[in-house]
Amino acid sequence: MTSPAPRPRIDTSQAHPARVYDWLLGGKDNYPVDEAVGAKLPPQARDAARQNREFMQRAVAWLAGQGVDQFLDIGTGIPTSPNLHQIVQRVVPAAKVVYTDNDPIVLRHAEALLVSSPEGATDYIMGDVRDPAAILEHARTVLDFERPIALSLIALMHFIPDEQDPYDIVSTLVSALPSGSHLVLSHASSDLFPELSDQVTAEYAKGGIKLGFRTREGVSRFLDGLDPVEPGLVTATEWFRDGAAPASEDCGIYAVVARVR
Repeated sequence: MTSPAPRPRIDTSQAHPARVYDWLLGGKDNYPVDEAVGAKLPPQARDAARQNREFMQRAVAWLAGQGVDQFLDIGTGIPTSPNLHQIVQRVVPAAKVVYTDNDPIVLRHAEALLVSSPEGATDYIMGDVRDPAAILEHARTVLDFERPIALSLIALMHFIPDEQDPYDIVSTLVSALPSGSHLVLSHASSDLFPELSDQVTAEYAKGGIKLGFRTREGVSRFLDGLDPVEPGLVTATEWFRDGAAPASEDCGIYAVVARVR
C-alpha cells in the first residue's frame, strides 16, 4: 500500500502574502510574523483588501450571469466567505472551480471549506503561478479547455516582480484558454498613490516579501491581445456591470475583466 504524500510544512518563520491578506481582512488564520507585516501597513491597506475582494465578487457574479461555468482561480488565499465558488454556483449550480495557491495553510482550509454544490465541482491545486504549465496540467483534469474559462488573478501579479517574467506567466495561462474565455485581474498600482505604494512595498520587503507594484501602463500590458469588458481598466471601486455602483472612495487597485478573442 502506498503511503500518502507528506503534507507540505507551514513555515511560520516568514510572512506569506495569503496570510497577510487574511489579517488585513480581519481573519484569524495567520501568524505573528504575518501580523507584524500587516500592522505596519497604512490603514488604506485594509481598505484595499476589502475593495479588491468586493471587485472579485462583482466580476465573477457577472461572468456567471453571462453563462460562464468554469473558473480557474490562481492565488486563492485563505477561504473567506463568500468564496468564488459560492458566488458563481448561486448563479450556475453546475459551475466548476479550480483553486490554486502555494501556501500549505490555504490547502488545509480549502480541503475543509471549499465544498461544491452537489451539481458542480471544486478542486484545489497546491501550485505556484510561476509554474503555469503545472497548474494548467492539473486544471485540465477538471476543466474542459474546449469551452470558455474565467481565469482569476486577484491581487496576485504584484507579488511577481519583473525579473520573474510576470507577463510571460500571464501570456502562458491566457494562451491556453479557448476563445470566449475571460481574464479577471486586479493589481496594486504604483502611480495612483505613489507615497503609499512606496510605504507598502518597504514594509512587505522587511517581512521578506518583494512586491512589483505597477503603473496603469504596466498593468495594461497583461491585457495584450485581449478585449477589455466595459468599463475597461479602472480602479476596483469603479468596476461594476449590474446593479448599483459601489461607493465612491479612493482606491489604489486597478481592476479589469477582459475577453479572450
